[in-house]
Amino acid sequence: MSVTMDSSTLPSTTTSRPLGMRKNGKQWHQPRKAFRPTAGHTSYAKRTEEWKAQAAMKAKEKEMKDEKEAERQRRIQAIRDKREAKAEKERYEKLAETMHRKRLERMKRREKRNKLLKS
Repeated sequence: MSVTMDSSTLPSTTTSRPLGMRKNGKQWHQPRKAFRPTAGHTSYAKRTEEWKAQAAMKAKEKEMKDEKEAERQRRIQAIRDKREAKAEKERYEKLAETMHRKRLERMKRREKRNKLLKS
């Protein structure tokens, strides 16, 4: 008499079977999993790829930040130059009220020469 067993009639071992009482008496805690120290480790090749990707991302971020800072510095310098030019123009207008036009032009040329020598 040969008995053939279907896989449907076999008790499945993958279903969760009820565990008995815990030995330490703390039944309200969740059952713990087995300690596997190598579970979180990745291969060296995978880690190096991640490092390269992070380095590339950091380089891109740094480039973008530098670009933004350069633009900011350019705007600040433009504002400074504009203010300087305005102050100088006002100063010359004030001098022009009291001085002769030709004398003022000579003074401007002299000041430009001195600026070029200093810088």
